[in-house]
Amino acid sequence: MTPDPFLRWPHPVLRTAAAPVGAVTDEHRRIWDRMLDAMYAMPGVGLAAPQIGVPLRLAVVDAGQGPIRLADPEVVSASAVLRAHEEASPNLPGVSAVVKRPRAVTVRFLDVAGARVERNFVMLEATSVQHQIDHLDGGMFFDRLSRTKRDMLLRKAAKCA
Repeated sequence: MTPDPFLRWPHPVLRTAAAPVGAVTDEHRRIWDRMLDAMYAMPGVGLAAPQIGVPLRLAVVDAGQGPIRLADPEVVSASAVLRAHEEASPNLPGVSAVVKRPRAVTVRFLDVAGARVERNFVMLEATSVQHQIDHLDGGMFFDRLSRTKRDMLLRKAAKCA
C-alpha cells in the first residue's frame, strides 16, 4: 500500500488545531496504521494526523523503542532542562533548524486500547512528542525560532519548492 501523501506548507490544515478524539475507535486505529506507514516511509521518528490531512488529535512516535500511538496528547509537566535538536517536517521539505525544547516531558494521552495513561518521555522521544503536539495545535517547528531565523528558513524553503 502506498503511504498517504504529506500536505505541503502552507496548507490551512497545518495551521488549524486538530479536533479531539474523545474515545479511540477502530477507525482511529486504522488512521494510526496509515500514519506509521507514512512515517516509516519518510523515514522519521514521529507524525501527527494533520500532516497527512486528517484533522484529528492523533500522533505516532517511534524513536527506536517501537511505535507509540497517542490520542488527545497533552503535556502535563516538562523539565526545566532544555535540549537542542535538529528538527524538520515532511510538510516543508528541504529545510531544518535546531530547536530547543524540554529534555523530558510527562504526557497524558489515550493509548491504542483507549485507556488514559501518563507516560514520561525523554531525549528524542520527548522532542518528537512535543513536535507532534505542536502540529496538533496548528503549529510548526519553525514557530519556535526567532523571527529572523524563521523568515530565513521560509525563504530557503520557497527556493526548494
